[in-house]
Amino acid sequence: MSTTPVSTADFELPRVLIARAIEQALAEDLGVRGDLTTDATVPRGTMSTATFGARRAGVISGLAVAEAAFHALDPSVVFEPLVRDGARVAAGSVAARVAGSAHALLTGERVALNFLSHMSGIATLTRRYVDLVAGTRARIVDTRKTTPGLRAFEKYAVRCGGGQNHRSGLYDAILIKDNHIVAAGGIAPALAAARAHAGHMVKIEIEVTSLDELADALKHPVDAVLLDNMEPPMLREAVALVDGRAITEASGGVSLDTVRAIAESGVDLISIGALTHSAPILDLGLDFTPQAG
Repeated sequence: MSTTPVSTADFELPRVLIARAIEQALAEDLGVRGDLTTDATVPRGTMSTATFGARRAGVISGLAVAEAAFHALDPSVVFEPLVRDGARVAAGSVAARVAGSAHALLTGERVALNFLSHMSGIATLTRRYVDLVAGTRARIVDTRKTTPGLRAFEKYAVRCGGGQNHRSGLYDAILIKDNHIVAAGGIAPALAAARAHAGHMVKIEIEVTSLDELADALKHPVDAVLLDNMEPPMLREAVALVDGRAITEASGGVSLDTVRAIAESGVDLISIGALTHSAPILDLGLDFTPQAG
């Protein structure tokens, strides 16, 4: 039975998604010939131990995915997490230990590290943004600008970094953007059609780029307004105009240098595509323990 925590306090990454992603990743890496290097150099039956070390400080995410990479090759591999997903780690610290068949550890190493490093990088960048807006009402959220096939993993990593998730896909909310407005013939017809189409459980958000567009949108029932590429002074005016009638979301032009000023405008949410499409990996390594004798 795995002892790896697979969730933060309030979010779970389904194991069925992990299993499918690991199967695809291993199939890509092994091809039709398998691990030529390990098969050629390491005798079958060799046992090894190794540690996942953080070479830079950051936030960990994806331990259960890394574990699954080894268990897909050999279920008897022992994976021991030393921290939970969402934990901050210092450079030089150890996040997990793994022990078992050297063949399984070597063959699964890159797949495990690819997921763990990528997800931890997203969690680390997210935490930087979250820390910068501390003390304001703003919450940091992600977008749909994710790697195809990895959205659930990347959004999970955002949660590990202290952020929150925007809609997961086109299916779970209505977000009327500029091109929808043009195609529908304007803000009023777009919102009217959306309200007629949506069920009572579906939220409706609309994107606006000016205070005039915002005023037009607020004439209709709307749950949230996306304030696109507005500078902080205009954002403050927009928040005052909304006056609590809808959730306010700032988007566009957000960076580590600008996020604090945006948050101080009083918006409820700040959505940042860079959390998932531009986060650098967290440098982690799998280091084998030398065998005595």
